[in-house]
Amino acid sequence: MKINFFPAAFLIGLITQTVQAQEVPAYVGSQVCADCHEEETQAWSGSHHALAWTMPGPDTVIGDFDGTTFEHDGMSVAFSVADGVYSADVTEKDGAQRSYDLHSVVGIAPLQQYLFETEPGRLQSFDVTWDAVRQEWYHLYPDQDLPPSDGLHWTGPYKTWNARCAECHATGYERRYDMRSRTYGSVEAEIGVGCESCHGPGAAHLEWVDGKKPGAGLDQYGFTMSFGQGDTEADIQQCAGCHSRREALTDGNPLPGTPFLDAHNLAPLRPGLYHPDGQILDEVYVYGSFLQSKMYARGVGCMNCHDPHKAELKAQGNAVCTQCHSPAGNPDFPSLRQADYDTPDHHHHPEDSEGAQCKSCHMIERTYMGIDGRRDHSFRVPRPDLGSETGSPDACTDCHSDKDQPWAAAQIEAWYPVSNHRGAHFGQSFALARTSPQAAAGDLETLALDAEKPGIVRATALYLMQPVADAAAAAATAPLLADPDPLVRANAAPLQRAAGPQLRAERIVPLLRDPVRSVRIAAAREMLDLNTAALAPSDQALLRDGMRDWQTSLSTKLDFPETHLVLGGMALTQRNLQAAMRAFGEVVALDPQRPEAWMMMVRLTDATRGRGAARQVLRDGLKAIPGDPALLQLLAQFGG
Repeated sequence: MKINFFPAAFLIGLITQTVQAQEVPAYVGSQVCADCHEEETQAWSGSHHALAWTMPGPDTVIGDFDGTTFEHDGMSVAFSVADGVYSADVTEKDGAQRSYDLHSVVGIAPLQQYLFETEPGRLQSFDVTWDAVRQEWYHLYPDQDLPPSDGLHWTGPYKTWNARCAECHATGYERRYDMRSRTYGSVEAEIGVGCESCHGPGAAHLEWVDGKKPGAGLDQYGFTMSFGQGDTEADIQQCAGCHSRREALTDGNPLPGTPFLDAHNLAPLRPGLYHPDGQILDEVYVYGSFLQSKMYARGVGCMNCHDPHKAELKAQGNAVCTQCHSPAGNPDFPSLRQADYDTPDHHHHPEDSEGAQCKSCHMIERTYMGIDGRRDHSFRVPRPDLGSETGSPDACTDCHSDKDQPWAAAQIEAWYPVSNHRGAHFGQSFALARTSPQAAAGDLETLALDAEKPGIVRATALYLMQPVADAAAAAATAPLLADPDPLVRANAAPLQRAAGPQLRAERIVPLLRDPVRSVRIAAAREMLDLNTAALAPSDQALLRDGMRDWQTSLSTKLDFPETHLVLGGMALTQRNLQAAMRAFGEVVALDPQRPEAWMMMVRLTDATRGRGAARQVLRDGLKAIPGDPALLQLLAQFGG
């Protein structure tokens, strides 16, 4: 069986089919909810959720638009407001000038961002941002050279609000990107994170109030998502849809109540996102950290610590921790050791000092967007003793910046001479894998097979094994294709590339029946280059379904240059050179500064139209990225 693949027209058709097939109750808006749920609405109305995205006005705009100016790296902007219209006159570093009226406002503290409509329907997030603490303008990326031609410029594809941000700042959001015209017709039920963002559309609930029994797929009250019903995992996954570093598999907001891995791929603890020991590095938004924690393993959920309507902690300071970590304990978590932790005997710092705060030692803080401090939710014991081996930071020298990690390790050992927290750590294997993956292969395999380790750690071990996996590793990890954790199953699939084609098919085909969409997609990926003619008709049908899942997920991200890189690779696997050329061409149309796409276009042109045509494509690439080393090397190979 050959999988036919058409990156453009086929995927556009899938978008239409997906939108038309999805029938859900209607959204009614948070103000309708307020009629009955006054207390919850009052708590929510001033929250960061409610203010995640608002329309401009004197009650929402906190930045100074009253004739202020800002300059940075050759660009300048003049802010103004007249007759209730907020504007920015922008002079780019290449001299181009344009005036924008403020479309909408994002956030409230510690910073506020501003959106401009650069063309009908397309919203872009401006890089000049208001510091709510210092009450001044600042640039989000002061160290980056970002001319208008750069994809990372605020007008580029990576700063398009419709594509990159809106789904977590709106309720009932649909991106509705048209690849033919490269335009957006985005819609949402409500801007901001409203009641129905979490509970689901409210129309059936209103009908329930009037005595109508909810239909199939809804809870007893008419909602798609049921909170507080004892299913902590479902509650966590609903929060994780936005509070995670993930790849979306659907267009816009998944329907509340959708299992996380049916709507997303979760990023493993990979380099660039996390330190080797799993501590946060880049913006990873909590969930990947929390999955590493003992708290998650013991059944703690987001709402044990956070008020979901106020979007605030339930208590201040150490009180949020001592509601469980105390001599009294918490009957909801009977395995928790009852002890007094809020004492110098435990934290060894003066009472009420910064060092006496639980979060200072167990939740390191990292700053994003220039001024936004966020806490690591893996709730780890500080391990400065691992610093020299893993290169990871630690909470102790975060504060004691004049000291080094050996000093911090000696202090902790003096305070806790007998401890079970100084043994081997997965970070040691992950650190070795980053520099010498072959040397780490055995340790990674052991980690992946250790059912006592957190699922995200085991999945990461499998991810790090991919470059060096051989037939023996594929065989050893094959049982993980049936692991209880879908994150492990999905990351075990790529290791089967090292098995022979027949073995790979035998091992992967059962995953095409997996109940979790992200796992089925992972399985379909591994079948793309196989000759599947010998499969049973039922398995061929499963494979077609899996491919459809994968292609549908790609169809929701056709405004991403990186999506078309994947489509190009898929087309090459299918020997469809024309489709591959279209896909790589779309990459450079969206972001001309992608050398890997230019190189593929040059080689494809050379193969299909000859060296002269290939040189012209290469010259076009060098106009877009002057001085790119890879393109210059290719130019030398092609004789200038």
